[in-house]
Amino acid sequence: MPEKPQLAVGLDAGSAFTRCVILAMEEGRLRYLGHGEVPSAGWHKSRLTDQQALTRSVQDSVRQAEAEARVVVDAMVVGIGGVTIDGHNSRGIYEFGRPRPISLEDMAYAVERSEQVRLEDDRAILHLFPQDFTLDGRSGKRYPRGSVCSRLEANVHLVTVSEQEHDSICAAVHQASYAVEETVFEPVAAAYAGISKDDRVRGVAVVDIGMHSTGLVVYDGEAVLLARSLPISADHLTRDVAVGLTVQYADAERLKVEYGCAMLGLTSDHSFIEVPSLEGRPAREAPRKQLNEILEARAEELFIHVGSELVTIGMEQKLLEGIILSGGGALLNGMCDMAERVLNCPARIALPAGMESFPEELCTPAWAAAAGLARYSARWKMKREGKRRAPGLVGLLFR
Repeated sequence: MPEKPQLAVGLDAGSAFTRCVILAMEEGRLRYLGHGEVPSAGWHKSRLTDQQALTRSVQDSVRQAEAEARVVVDAMVVGIGGVTIDGHNSRGIYEFGRPRPISLEDMAYAVERSEQVRLEDDRAILHLFPQDFTLDGRSGKRYPRGSVCSRLEANVHLVTVSEQEHDSICAAVHQASYAVEETVFEPVAAAYAGISKDDRVRGVAVVDIGMHSTGLVVYDGEAVLLARSLPISADHLTRDVAVGLTVQYADAERLKVEYGCAMLGLTSDHSFIEVPSLEGRPAREAPRKQLNEILEARAEELFIHVGSELVTIGMEQKLLEGIILSGGGALLNGMCDMAERVLNCPARIALPAGMESFPEELCTPAWAAAAGLARYSARWKMKREGKRRAPGLVGLLFR
């Protein structure tokens, strides 16, 4: 009788769709087993307003995936996003008292001390990303094991989230009868699925464009320099179209998807599209250029925000691998072209990779976060089997 495979499960509980991916862990390889997708419920503008509705969405999506995979799921890694995510740098200091060689345990302790910061009310630490170390005032040491100093400082990037929002999402998953192994910022999850270690070494930023929130994470080598939410999402583009063309929201979304482009000149600007009117009135025609002008203005604003964040960390000219776009909003025609124009660096979309038998229809940026969460689940299980928490930088950095 064949052994029951060990499962790695990712749940992307977005405000538009709830997606689940189930993988099998087989001798160091990941094999696709099944997926589920249902429209999300219980959200309003990236904030959870109905916990019971989210529980039903989780149950429906996971059951779809279970039926396809022919397995039963008991735990998963859950994606966290939304406007409550923020990031800032912190420092942990470890005074030895006398010069001595640095051990992995010393590095881990200095990193842990960086968590001892005073957070605002309703804030909790979601991620702690070590960047580098400072030894007796000498900064920029990525892996100082064996070096001698008397004062070790760990420079880290803390990603924080609304504690109430985080706990409500976890509670909704628990009410669906599933355990939460870990929670992960969704752009970080998309990076697990869509970028390689070499990409990170050369400098790369992931922009996860969801329906009601956009997340940004910037890598330089193994270090996360910045992770936070941005104030513009795919919903803003749809609302702009609804107002600019005087149509209902659902019609604006359809026009955006079918005919829209984030940059003028990439489609036929002299053609016309049929624009629906309110009930009882005939449809009308509008220049396709008018639609694209609306989308271009908002897409440009989004990447201007990204550029401003890059300037704050000095990475505006250092992203050799450029910008990688994930999330459903990245599917809009011309988004990569607009990113390249505004940010003056290469841009491409995130495609899930590293999983055997992964369906071609899921190889889109919309599924990058869910696939990355499943891959993170596999990594989490492998770490737990070896050492529950590997000491020092090796166990804490994104690998």
